[in-house]
Amino acid sequence: MNTISLASLNVVLEKLEEGVLFLDERRNVVAINPAAAQMIGRKHDEIVGKLCPSLFPGTGCAHACGQSGKCSLMSADIRQGKKLVQDIVVARPDGALVPLHMWATALPAGGSLAHCAVVLRNLTREAQLEEMAGQRMRLGNLVGHSRVMQSLFREILLAAASEANVLVTGESGVGKELVAQAIHDNSDRAKKPYLQVHCAALPEHLLEAELFGHSRGAFTGAATAREGRFEAADGGTLLLDEIGEVPLGIQVKLLRVLQEREVVRLGENHPRKVDVRIIAATHRDLPGMVKSGEFRADLYYRLRVLPLRVPPLRERREDVPLLAATILSGLAGHYRRDDISLSPQAMDALLGYGWPGNVRELSNALEYALVHADGDILRPQHFPVELGSAMPHPAGHEGRSMAPAISSVRGEVPLIRYYRGPAAENEKELILAKLSEAGGNKSAAAEKLGMSRTTLWKRLKRYGLEG
Repeated sequence: MNTISLASLNVVLEKLEEGVLFLDERRNVVAINPAAAQMIGRKHDEIVGKLCPSLFPGTGCAHACGQSGKCSLMSADIRQGKKLVQDIVVARPDGALVPLHMWATALPAGGSLAHCAVVLRNLTREAQLEEMAGQRMRLGNLVGHSRVMQSLFREILLAAASEANVLVTGESGVGKELVAQAIHDNSDRAKKPYLQVHCAALPEHLLEAELFGHSRGAFTGAATAREGRFEAADGGTLLLDEIGEVPLGIQVKLLRVLQEREVVRLGENHPRKVDVRIIAATHRDLPGMVKSGEFRADLYYRLRVLPLRVPPLRERREDVPLLAATILSGLAGHYRRDDISLSPQAMDALLGYGWPGNVRELSNALEYALVHADGDILRPQHFPVELGSAMPHPAGHEGRSMAPAISSVRGEVPLIRYYRGPAAENEKELILAKLSEAGGNKSAAAEKLGMSRTTLWKRLKRYGLEG
């Protein structure tokens, strides 16, 4: 059997779009391909011989690697063929921020060159990669392809790569808790606890015990000692939801925890060290509360090291069809109604409505319509009455509409279809029409259809149109 020469392997490595670093057992770089050098922003000779963590300063991956003394991407699972992936953001020497997908692969034992290989994929080029196409519209459970959401996704990844406190602001229903979850899931703390405390749901004495814990007999009903959420989240992330509702007395204690990284249980006088990443969220005007004396200025500035604002739905109306498709897909599975679809007239109403309750209200409206629908198509009359002012047609009217109509099928990417009248309602005809408009360019046609090239290829294959 013919063997591949080392020169041939080098040619392949040099042509790869992915970056590859080969490490020895001490995590020193022994070889690197040009793509990796370009992503890191250094020359070949400036990388080879350096410790791998030193090339990714400030990232969660480097932090974990430095603490353990071992490659944080290597584990027993790697030896079994599994892949542990991390998303990091690298600050290059030229000041550019490069988001990277990173994973490691073990090399055969006994090799004289390297112990493992670290692979890098530049996420800024994901639009050119078929397998990454869907990720442009999603980060965790957050969905959106609008410019403001793409900017938010980038800020989330930047926040996830750091250990700084984050303050998430936005109106009720925009998904602030989803932002916090995405930060945790993309951080080095992802495998550690993620806990939430809804600060507005508990009276002051119970909130204090919930956050900091208590000793036995600290107050009436405290039959046993109990750790608080700070201790329970040690090593992980704690979301303080509705931080604007915290009383001033507890704000002082929160400030101490953030400064000293230790908590004192109610009824005790000795501190306990904690290592917790804090994310706070609120819909309140905290700067205004600081001016009025309702919120401590020192706590505010401790929390807002990295401020993130989640835009309301009215500022990203172009995301409504995608959000509706995603929500309907989940509802279809929950209610076991796989063929549920949304009429163009109903979509007109969704696009014309102001959504004061944001994504939460959209989700509730779609579930309301699904429950009240007597068939497989959700029409304007099936939605709550408050959407009536946004309906451009009388209930039941099936005239022409330029709004996108969506259908939800479990297990597939929802298709966003743009109708121009009854003749175009057939999916096959619509795809042919968009291909014709695009001059046969599948990438352009896929963009017009609101789907990835992979999804379009699957539709073409289904209808026997591959050629």
